[in-house]
Amino acid sequence: MNPFAAQLPHTLLETHFEGLGPKYRGKVRDVYDRGDTLVIITTDRVSAFDHVLGTIPFKGQILNALAQAAFTATADLGPNHVLSVPDPNVVVAKKCRAFPVEMVVRAYLTGSLYRDYQAGTASAYGVPLPSGMKKDQPFPAPILTPTTKAAVGTHDQPISEVQILSQGLMTEAQLQAAKKLAFALFARGQQRAQAHGLILVDTKYELGLAPDDTLTVIDEIHTPDSSRYWVAAHYAERFAQGQAQEMLDKENLRGWLIDRHGFSGHGTPPALDDEIRVTLAERYAELHQRLLGQAFLPVVGDVEARIRGNLERAGLL
Repeated sequence: MNPFAAQLPHTLLETHFEGLGPKYRGKVRDVYDRGDTLVIITTDRVSAFDHVLGTIPFKGQILNALAQAAFTATADLGPNHVLSVPDPNVVVAKKCRAFPVEMVVRAYLTGSLYRDYQAGTASAYGVPLPSGMKKDQPFPAPILTPTTKAAVGTHDQPISEVQILSQGLMTEAQLQAAKKLAFALFARGQQRAQAHGLILVDTKYELGLAPDDTLTVIDEIHTPDSSRYWVAAHYAERFAQGQAQEMLDKENLRGWLIDRHGFSGHGTPPALDDEIRVTLAERYAELHQRLLGQAFLPVVGDVEARIRGNLERAGLL
């Protein structure tokens, strides 16, 4: 049996670790507060258009593996929040004061920005865009399109650098340092993707200040939840023919919601069927194999029980 299908009854929707500290439930992560540190558990929950839709087999484990590899590959560019990884789904992290702004770096006109571009509302980011661009066309150079960091169930909003400063969300020095780091991280991510036959199309970064006020990378980076990845070998032909790109990221789910169900965030989202759940798991596993150079080896079973055992061995429970 397909191991991704076999894992469907065992996906990790939510964790329940009473002794780990107060819990905050994000869209994908359960975050336990332990004072100076956080225990961040990446579940199998999947969200799109600001709705948590269900679970994808092994999603949390794959996301965590990709994020940790990316943190390691970019550690020379700036510090990140990772202290230890006691379980494939878990990170013990330094508690930072997160900026209420997400740094979204884009190299291509696609996704929500293309929809804004068509609607004439792309100016909300305060970034001038060339006229006459086509869908999936590269920009002359990557651009920054920041968004607000919204609460679960609400929508991130476009924001310009001028607004970030006028609203006091970041100081000028913080904004410039964050921009510099975001572009450096993106360039490194592009290099890693290119080396494995992929295109890193766009991504988001969450940054914060460590207790000593050091600018620190938090949350996740360069995962298929936070980034778009296209298969490089097919890009030029598909772009020339106006075809959709071959994607190895969550955009597959957004496309399924829009094309199959006409859902783009308004009203009640459709239930995920097992076919799309397994398909998305396989796409994520393929990205794991490409970026990390090794196949993802799924082990069917109770994820929460494994996490509990590893947390106990690490002295956290």
